[in-house]
Amino acid sequence: MLRVEDIHTYYGESHALQGVTLEVDAGEVVCLLGRNGAGKSTTLKSIMGLTPPRSGKVIFNGRDIARRPAHWVARQGIALVPEDRRIFPGLNVYENLEVAQQRGGTGRWTPGAVLEAYPMLAELRNQDGGTLSGGQQQMLAIARALVTEPKLLLLDEPNEGLAPVIMQQIGALIDELAQTTTIVFTDQSVPFALKHAQRAYILEKGQVVYAGTTAEIRADVALQERYLSVA
Repeated sequence: MLRVEDIHTYYGESHALQGVTLEVDAGEVVCLLGRNGAGKSTTLKSIMGLTPPRSGKVIFNGRDIARRPAHWVARQGIALVPEDRRIFPGLNVYENLEVAQQRGGTGRWTPGAVLEAYPMLAELRNQDGGTLSGGQQQMLAIARALVTEPKLLLLDEPNEGLAPVIMQQIGALIDELAQTTTIVFTDQSVPFALKHAQRAYILEKGQVVYAGTTAEIRADVALQERYLSVA
């Protein structure tokens, strides 16, 4: 479904991604691992078109989408849930879902269907999105992405700032969505990522330094200490 080929992305003159290559098959859940500043979030933003790579390709369903505007990429079937969630304050939960719905959309994930599937959000449907807790906002951000009917769902640090009990709920949601949606996510919690993904790419200083199954990474303590330890 997705192949990223040797992308180089810059912030000004800072060379953030230095030849990142990865691929994701339809139906997979893939995580991007690495320490802070390794390039995980930039990789997702480069796929989405928010930080377009200066060179390289982003092939989605056989079509190069690199350097296309983010709104155009979204219409091709990719949705990004950003690290800061970007909930619209002043709009209630239902309205946050409604504004994301594809024009004329009649697919599986209408705002009503989302609320039916996730009763917790249904109970909050009339509450201002800006007043929700961090966990509630994260659930709403993921639900809002679903309303766009994505073929590929990108989750950037979905557990950032959340309590362990909420992290469990997010993990369960990822497992559930994986039955029907291809997912790529980043996470600082290595145990969480290895539990909920099938394969992983480890990034360091803007480069992919390891690719393998999560089972392989889980079994390789030396690899984890070299690239993922915060010590």
